[in-house]
Parts: sequence; structure tokens; C-alpha cells
Amino acid sequence: MNTAAQIAKHLRDVHFGGNWTSVNLKDTLTDVTWQEAVMKVHSFNTIAVLVFHINYYISAVRKVLEGGPLEAKDALSFALPPITGPEEWEQLQEKTWADAEAFAILAGRLPDEQLDVLFVKEPYGNYYRNLQGIVEHTHYHLGQIVLIKKIVQSAEGLPDTV
Repeated sequence: MNTAAQIAKHLRDVHFGGNWTSVNLKDTLTDVTWQEAVMKVHSFNTIAVLVFHINYYISAVRKVLEGGPLEAKDALSFALPPITGPEEWEQLQEKTWADAEAFAILAGRLPDEQLDVLFVKEPYGNYYRNLQGIVEHTHYHLGQIVLIKKIVQSAEGLPDTV
């Protein structure tokens, strides 16, 4: 298996299961209600905002892999539209799963030689850095989501605890 295919596998694993840590985004979110997803804990981002943020960069890099421009802006990466019910929470998750799979397919098809090529412009480094960075970024925020979920689910029904 080439390096790009390995990166694609790691992206699928962190989203859908099978990674070395045995923790993945989909299973972690399975029992998170929309109310829990938008519950504010201290000064932390909400679970929903973190899911949006993870997917924001996957979607942006996916567009580059499809031959489009990089249009991401860090300032917009946390700009989740309001979630006011279970439908919006479900839509966010479905978009996340679909974008992750599409990203993995595209990344997995890259020849290894492409990994050394400049990704869009100099400050971003090469394709390898950006693809592997997406996996690392997802793991990082998954850890935050797991901790926030524990706080939110332990605090339910307890006023003024979060």
C-alpha cells in the first residue's frame, strides 16, 4: 500500500473506527443529542462547533484534491450555523461522514510522487504535510470532543455545573 493510501486509511479510521487508539468520531457522536452537541461548557467550543471545524478543513482540502482552489479561511472555520434541532445535528454529521469518505477516496488515489509536490502555495508545504495534518487535526479535536462529551453527559440534570 502506498503512503497516500495509508493516509486515506488513517483518515477513515479516525472517522469510522479501526485506528490504533480505538476511538473514532462516528462512534463517539452516536449517543450525543443535539442539545448536548450545542451545550456550552466553560469557555470550550461546543461538540457541534468542533465537528464543524474538523469538517471545514476536510471539505476545503477535498476541493483542492478535486482540482479546485483552496478557499478556506481560518476565521470561518468555527462559524457553525445555528443548530436548533435534531435535523441540523444529523445533517452536520452526515455531511462530515460523506466529506471524510470522499476525501479518503481522493487522497488514496494520489501517487506517492504527488505527496512531495507543493500544496497550493509555499506556506502550506507539500501534499503530505496537508493530508497527514488533516488526520492529526482530526485526532486532536476528537480528544477534545471526548472530554467535552464526558463533562456534558455527566452534568445533565445538574444545574449550574457547566
